[in-house]
Amino acid sequence: MAGFNKVVDSYEAALDGLEDGMAVIAGGFGLCGIPEGLIANIKQRGTRDLTVVSNNCGIDEFGLGILLEDRQIKKMVASYVGENKLFEEQLLSGVLEVELTPQGTLAEKMRAGGAGIPAFYTATGYGTPIAEGKPVAEFDGKQYIQERSITGDFAIVKAWKADRYGNAIYRHTAQNFNPLAATAGKITVLEVEEIVEPSELDPTQIHTPGIYVNRVIKGTFEKRIEQRTTR
Repeated sequence: MAGFNKVVDSYEAALDGLEDGMAVIAGGFGLCGIPEGLIANIKQRGTRDLTVVSNNCGIDEFGLGILLEDRQIKKMVASYVGENKLFEEQLLSGVLEVELTPQGTLAEKMRAGGAGIPAFYTATGYGTPIAEGKPVAEFDGKQYIQERSITGDFAIVKAWKADRYGNAIYRHTAQNFNPLAATAGKITVLEVEEIVEPSELDPTQIHTPGIYVNRVIKGTFEKRIEQRTTR
């Protein structure tokens, strides 16, 4: 139901039911728009053998990178992996399984999963190692590869504002993968900066409708800068 109060008062309640071996889809891009508190709680819980789907795996000592410290991630599905030395070490040593996916394809995998579409065709990756073992079809004289959609046992998402029903708004570039991730979890947990009254949200500005959200928690955010550039 879309109309009941989905706010929980602890991270333990927010991630209740998360177990070893599950698949977790995480919103964010680099360190922008990541659900910091939810990631930290997964580390604290010690949940292991996770398959994590996200644009990248954070950095050393922050974001999803902290889940590598105790080898909690078994498999990482991502489009970019260049900011984390521990990630590199675990990949090269065979401890971490990695499935590299073109960024647009990864976004569409989440969107399609949330829409109930099991697979789609894309020209991206045709003729490269990305296409190995995947069905190929021709449309209008052009070759396309089949990509399977993605869903997760949990989706962890960060938003700017939400009401108690889970209707959410993201702020500027912190929107990134979050709306897509929010649709693709069997249980979607929304970590937000502000919880407001429903009347404070313009219905035409909602990015994620509450129908996709199971739990809402108010978080506190460090918002680290991934690449600081100064003159």
